[in-house]
Parts: sequence; structure tokens; C-alpha cells
Amino acid sequence: MPVTTELILARHGEAHCNVAGIVGGEATCTGLTDQGHAQVRRLAVRLDQEHTTAPMSALYTSPRRRTVDTAAHLADQLNLETRVEPALRGLDHGEADGRPWTAIKRRFGGRPQQYPHRPIAAGAETWNAFISRCRAVLRRILDKHEGERVLIAAHGETIEASFALFLPLPLDDTELAGQITGHSCLTRWQRHRNTFGHDVWMLAGHNDTNHLRSPMEVIT
Repeated sequence: MPVTTELILARHGEAHCNVAGIVGGEATCTGLTDQGHAQVRRLAVRLDQEHTTAPMSALYTSPRRRTVDTAAHLADQLNLETRVEPALRGLDHGEADGRPWTAIKRRFGGRPQQYPHRPIAAGAETWNAFISRCRAVLRRILDKHEGERVLIAAHGETIEASFALFLPLPLDDTELAGQITGHSCLTRWQRHRNTFGHDVWMLAGHNDTNHLRSPMEVIT
């Protein structure tokens, strides 16, 4: 079946907030670690090698520092202009921003997905509101790039939102299932057209970090 449109979501590399175990929101995200930069450089080289004959047509990123850092490596390697899309930002954490995740989760009773109709802290966005926001912006981007290959420097939560968009999953009152997303991993969604002329979105890959294990030349 021919692929008519493709959405590739690349999670950011390891960030300082990940290593410190703190909530890295709009106010406190300080970008990638040295390890995170190395991870994304390997990812960028891989994507460049895989898409020489069918390159990406657009690169989008969340406005947070760790995804902007990620997008910068991708843009340089793939010769793309970075488009910052505010609605792709991660969960708005409110007063949890910059605080230890263990303390926030202990007070809340789990991660944000556990009680998706409740904010994890004062001024925070609920998980269901976040999913609704991300589904809408992903759909808007896909409508704008019909028939193209689009790359997004994303948060792990954005990848979860893509499952809610394409499967689709309901906005429930409690956590049902999640997805593992490693640093700099790839998730690929492809829209295939079958012999009956029907367009169907299909998951072609998820949590793919083969570029971190396979030897390759890394451009520094």
C-alpha cells in the first residue's frame, strides 16, 4: 500500500530536568545535557541517511528548551527551517514547575495520567486538556501538510497524544495504558491508501532508538 502522508515524532534527548528529576516546565527547562546533544546528533544523522530520496518537508518543535535544542540539530543536519508551535508544548505544570517529580507525584497520588481530569498542582493543566490540545494541533499540522512527510521534535507526552489521535483513545477518568518513550526515540505514523482507495493511519514504529545502538558516523 502506498504511503500518502507520514508523521514522525522524535522525542527530545536527555535533558537537565530529566537527570535532576524535576518538573521541567516553561520557567525551568534548561535544555539538553551533553549526553542529550549526542543522542540527537546520532538521530539526525540516521534520519538524514534514511530519507535521502524522500526528505522531510517540514520540522516543528515545542517551544521548550529541550525540544528547541533537539530541533536545532535536526534542522542543521536535514537542512530544514524550524517552526516553533506553542500548542506542541508539554503539559502546563503550574506551581509544580521546577519542583521534584517524586514530591509532586506523591502529593497527587501518581503521575498526571492517573487522574486525567484533575490538575497535578495549582494552575496546572489537566491531562485530558493537554491531550485535547495536542490532538488538535497535530491534526492541524497534518491538514496543512497533506501528502508530505512531517517531523516534530516532541515531548514523550506528545507521542502519547498521537495514539489518542490515531487509534483513537477516549478521554477517561483514570489511567488506562501508556507508552514507553526513550530519549531521542522515533514514533512513525503513516497514512496508507489500500486497493479500495481507503486511507488508513498505521503505526509503523514506536520507541525506536536503534541509532543509539548501531555504529554510525556522527557529525559534530
